[in-house]
Parts: sequence; C-alpha cells; structure tokens
Amino acid sequence: MNQTLNRKFIFHLLIILAIFTLDRVSKIYVINIAETTSTVDIFINDFLNIILVWNSGIGFGLFQFDERFAYNVITILILIINIVIIYLLLNSEKFHKILFAMILGGSFGNLYDRVYYSAVPDFIDLNYNGYHWFVFNVADIFISIGIFALIFHEVFRKQNEK
Repeated sequence: MNQTLNRKFIFHLLIILAIFTLDRVSKIYVINIAETTSTVDIFINDFLNIILVWNSGIGFGLFQFDERFAYNVITILILIINIVIIYLLLNSEKFHKILFAMILGGSFGNLYDRVYYSAVPDFIDLNYNGYHWFVFNVADIFISIGIFALIFHEVFRKQNEK
C-alpha cells in the first residue's frame, strides 16, 4: 500500500513539474525574444497574438499595485494559498488531486516569476474584432482549467446527489 501511495505522489508531483516546466520554457522563450528584438508583438492570426506584458498583480492583471508593500502582501497571500492547496491535494479524492496538481503547477510558475522578476510575464493575447481578453500565460491556463473543473465537478456532483 505504501508503494501505491508513493506512485500516486510521484504522479501528482510529475504533473506539477511538467506544468511548471512548460510554463517556464514558454516564458523564457518570450522573454528571450524581447531581449533580442526589444519588443514582442507577434501576430499569429485574427484571434491570437503574442505580446509581452509584465503583470505585478494577480491573475489576468487584476489588482496591480505600484506600492511594494501591497505587492509583497499579495505574494505572501499566494504562498499561503499554495500551502492550503498542497494540503487539499494530499487529503482529497483522486480526480481532485489531479486538478489541485494542475493549479499548483501553474501557481508555482507564477509565484517563481513574482519572486525572481517581481512581476509575472504574460504574453498570450486573445481578441475578437478589436476586443481583447486579459493577456495571460501558460500557468494561468492550467490554474483556470483546474479551478473551473473543480467548480464544474462540484456543481454536477451536488445535482446528482439531489
């Protein structure tokens, strides 16, 4: 049984590391483009562009502050939330563990950037007819998928119980 727990732990750890690595590689690639060309403005198609925006707030550029104290408080809050998610990952059912691992992989990627760069590089720009969604990154994709899947699963589980 202990060996089974170790395999499951390693599996979830690999999910976290794979997402963290994918996020880091994508950010390093875009940052390297910015360093060599001094700007990143890549037109992919009518709906997708790659631009580099430095986000000092939380997800999707919300709550950006110029004040260092507020930035540090948000960073500490994110760290505490990560600790809670680790606890939830260790004490949840199988499907939820995968979703919590996805959220942690993305969150660790963004937390790394907050500490290393003092901002998170966002670069995926979705738009339609001149209307732009918030610029985001690979970590944000996995955080969002994990959160939405948790909510979706809970809503339908509650409906099935009734």
